[in-house]
Amino acid sequence: MNEKLTIALTKGRILKETLPLLASVGIVPVDDISSSRKLVFETNRNDLQLVILRGTDVPTYVRYGAADMGVVGKDILMEHGSEGLYEPLDLGIARCRLMTAGPVGWQHIGARIRVATKFVNITREYFSRQGVHADLIKLYGAMELAPMMNLADLIVDIVDTGNTLRANGMEPLEEIAAISSRLVVNKAAMRSRCTAISQIIEELTAVVKEGEDAPA
Repeated sequence: MNEKLTIALTKGRILKETLPLLASVGIVPVDDISSSRKLVFETNRNDLQLVILRGTDVPTYVRYGAADMGVVGKDILMEHGSEGLYEPLDLGIARCRLMTAGPVGWQHIGARIRVATKFVNITREYFSRQGVHADLIKLYGAMELAPMMNLADLIVDIVDTGNTLRANGMEPLEEIAAISSRLVVNKAAMRSRCTAISQIIEELTAVVKEGEDAPA
């Protein structure tokens, strides 16, 4: 375990929305993360550092103790599991929906459907509960292209505004899960560094609650 407390952050939209939360509890990177190519950042606290990772790697770093805590989307935890992790707080940021989507006017005909997604475990479980036999096609991006090119009938993907779907002749169909970013903690670190980690959790919890209670 590193001597410094290490928090793993997910790059992209989640990072942009996490930094103000951390700043509100007195954790600020010394360097400008947005203009740096570094992956490890010192903070104004001598006992704490930040690392910037792909979302799918955050749970791995936290699970194996390379990081003590992390911020990651619930979709990643649902898809890859949260074994070895505590999930003490829904940060309420980077909200979106995990949904099925298809061409406008699409109707299910036949016993099987082809579904393109990067969330194969979630998708398999979802269609199994629906009693639908789905042939899954794993893709890593440009999901909307799959129905256009007759690779798949439907897709399962993260939907924010839905603008990309509409621009490609598709529409959201059914919501599988509401997604937001979660704070995760290594179980061993929670025992060995309980005081420091608990303080951060309590402070973040207060900030999140204050945001929820604020008038719209």
